This record gives sequence, C-alpha cells and structure tokens, in this order.
Amino acid sequence: MPDNTSRSSDLAVAHQSGSFFGRRKGHRLRAHQSHLMEDLLPRLSLDISEPAEPYLRQIFACPVAHVRLEIGFGGGEHLAAEARANPNVGFIGCEPYINGMAKILAQIEAQDLANIRLFAGDAAELISWLPASSLTRIDLIHPDPWPKRRHWKRRFVQDATIAAMARVLENHGEFRFVCDIDDYVSWTLAHLQRSADFVWTAERVSDWRDPWPNYTMTRYGAKATREGRTASYLIFRRQQAAI
Repeated sequence: MPDNTSRSSDLAVAHQSGSFFGRRKGHRLRAHQSHLMEDLLPRLSLDISEPAEPYLRQIFACPVAHVRLEIGFGGGEHLAAEARANPNVGFIGCEPYINGMAKILAQIEAQDLANIRLFAGDAAELISWLPASSLTRIDLIHPDPWPKRRHWKRRFVQDATIAAMARVLENHGEFRFVCDIDDYVSWTLAHLQRSADFVWTAERVSDWRDPWPNYTMTRYGAKATREGRTASYLIFRRQQAAI
C-alpha cells in the first residue's frame, strides 16, 4: 500500500467495479480538527444521494461565475490558494483522506473562504453526479501513481474517467494534471491523446516542463523537487463536440 500521507492525492478508483482504494484516516485528529469535522464539514459537504442542482453555481454561499473541481487535494494548499485568488470561482474539493479534509477545513475557517464545497469520497461517483457541462476546469495534482502493473487499473486516469470528465466539462474547459512520475505522465498522455474529446495544449517544452502562471506548489511537489524528481504540468482542453 502506498504511503498516502506523503501525496497530495491518495484517491484511486477501480473503475470497473466502483471500488475505492486509499486509506481514509492517518494521524489522530486534534481537538479543533475534530470539531471542524463535526460542525463545519456537514455544512460544506455535497450530498450526492440527492439530484444535483441544474445550475451548479447555486451550491455556493457566495455568487460565483464558474465552477472548478480539484480531485485529491491532499493538504489543501493548492485548493485554498486558488479559492483565495479567485473569489468569483466556486471550487469543489474531493478528498477521501480524513486528515486532508481536516486541513482544508482549518484553512477555510482561518481564511473565511465561502467559495469551496467538499466531497469526502470517490471522485468517479462525484463526477457521475455532476450536471453535464457544469465545470470549467478539473485539476489532478500529484495523484498516487500506483506504480505496480497489477495496480494500474486503480489509477484515476482511465478511458472511462476521461469520458466522464468530458461530459462535465464545458466546451474549451480544461483538465490539468501534475505528476513527477514519468510512467504515469506517459500513461496520461497516451490515454488523453487517444480521446477525441481532448487536445493537449503544449506547443513547446516549457509548456509542460514549467508550472502554469500562479501555480501553487504543494508540499508533495516541493518534496519531489528536493528529492530530484521533475514534475510535468499537462493541460488538456475539452474540444467542442462536432455538430
């Protein structure tokens, strides 16, 4: 089992069976974290047992013009920074790891962020619940690569999830992927480039070697850099469906 405490995303799904993989709890929560889980999380959590709002922007406590999704936000550094920098955008953060959820709740409280909603579960189920063409962007940052061949089916990037993301992204919406494991980068490029729904936006080496402007480095990303691993920053654009 990979060390999910060290990754920004410990989210992985066996898409054929709908099974969830990943440890849901690590270190014991502090008293205030437990309080946030009991009091604040229920107010921010999405209930996918009920039909989604047809206009997804209505789920937020403040007016927003667009909605984005971050899958497996880990410690929440990137999610909180993006929400703070873009108050007119609504963010849905998906993270099954309880300690990660407690960390983002603390940031939401401390920074008074009204434009974040949360889902503590399977991202594939969340995406299935979302209305069509309801997102402008989906971020997957340093996901668990599941390096063993027998575990590749647990990687989030699969043909089925690519099709599901295409359904919920508006035309010209983006799927952004950050990873420091070359094999998973190659896997993602191969899967996305064979999809008729997406186009890779890179035109030069710097487009995928350098972080995009205003990118917030996560703790795992900084750790990877210290250990000599180079991340790739891939952006795929949802192509307009042929008429």
